[in-house]
Amino acid sequence: MKDFAGKLAVVTGAGSGIGRELARQLAGAGCHLALCDVSAGGLAETKRLCGSQVRVSATPCDVSVEAQVLAFRDATLAEHRTDHVHLLFNNAGIGGGGSFIADPRAEWEKTFGVCWFGVYYCSRAFLPLLIASDEGCLVNVSSVNGFWASLGPGVPHTAYSAAKFAVKGFSEALVNDLRVNAPHVKVAVVMPGHIGTSILANTNKVLGKHAPAEMTPAELAAVRRRLQARGLPVDALGDEPLRALVQRMQAAFAENAPTSAAQAAAIILEGVRNDRWRILVGADADALDARVRAAPESAYEPEFMQALQAAGHFAGFVAGRPRES
Repeated sequence: MKDFAGKLAVVTGAGSGIGRELARQLAGAGCHLALCDVSAGGLAETKRLCGSQVRVSATPCDVSVEAQVLAFRDATLAEHRTDHVHLLFNNAGIGGGGSFIADPRAEWEKTFGVCWFGVYYCSRAFLPLLIASDEGCLVNVSSVNGFWASLGPGVPHTAYSAAKFAVKGFSEALVNDLRVNAPHVKVAVVMPGHIGTSILANTNKVLGKHAPAEMTPAELAAVRRRLQARGLPVDALGDEPLRALVQRMQAAFAENAPTSAAQAAAIILEGVRNDRWRILVGADADALDARVRAAPESAYEPEFMQALQAAGHFAGFVAGRPRES
């Protein structure tokens, strides 16, 4: 699909981050858009940023709930007066549920639900509409955590990683399935490294947690335990300084990322144009992919992250832990 002009693209998680930038760049290329997100406010802002030169529909939707996904599909067909779409970007995702052992089951399942079942439900709903087009492309956003289930030693990262592994495997399995049953439809799996987005703050909202300035005593205690487990010196830190620390860490995740959301979107769209089914995003993703393939047995040892950092990657992490500022 060399040209997006006049096509119709569905983008999930379009209220911020990579999803918003995909929408903006697709709109700039003349592509009509059907957008969804759990944040009605973020979705409305993305729609505004896309301008008025293309048709843009925006539907609030939690992709982990199949009934909402089906309602989103039906709204897309009605608003665009169509029976097909050309592109589906399964981009919506959150973090959370790091520990299968210590974190609440509901949090674990919500994270897995958004990151995996969101892809599954949207693919079930929209793939027939891709097949109904003259050419189509299903783009599933996995992660480097789809081939490396870690944030470094000492940091459990199970729900997100399990979901992203599932997205990667599903996408790769579809390569042959589509070649056999719908050869005019392509699939691409996207594996971003550290991208500058607001995923940390968005995750808290979806999981019903408060922003740092409004964290309850119970939330503060949980954050303190997690940071202590990571070896950060927060034992003597008061509640207000702890709130400020968490706020700085969230801001630093976005501000210090080596790849911006806009750059990530451009890489993804270029990969689609070039018919690539495997799209790594960021030099850190390239380096991590190469090292995991070269030495998979050592991928979860402290020395593995140290070697990546020595090569200039993941500088925002200390022994696998996000820096405080």
